[in-house]
Amino acid sequence: MDGYWFTSTLFEVEPGEDEEINPRMYGRQLAAWLKAQLEQRGYEVEPVIAEDWGRCLMCSRDPFMLWVGCGSVVDYDSAQPGDPPPEKESVTWYCFPMAEVPLWKRIFRRPDTFTQLSSLNSVLLTILSGEPGITLVEER
Repeated sequence: MDGYWFTSTLFEVEPGEDEEINPRMYGRQLAAWLKAQLEQRGYEVEPVIAEDWGRCLMCSRDPFMLWVGCGSVVDYDSAQPGDPPPEKESVTWYCFPMAEVPLWKRIFRRPDTFTQLSSLNSVLLTILSGEPGITLVEER
């Protein structure tokens, strides 16, 4: 999965938020912040969708689904059941852009996703690198 991994002092882990998805997976505040950042840049983002892997920010559904996934990296090897949530400074966060073409559209005429996906990726990089409270750890 291509995307960005980073640390930040901006996002708190909210008590119980991992009960919406999977244990020790966080990112509710990251998703809300990123949604606002994308909307400021002209994207019409749907309400945040909780997925088993994190949060989904749906930016467009037509002619294909264009979205951003985000959340926290989980180290299940060191995390034990009952451990308190990690401190925000020790969390590694991630986000990635994605374009999905439904099967029926791929059969008849596959829409070109490259331009919009590249643009969304550039916007993500601009948002993350322009925020002093975020330190990029890795990008692919």
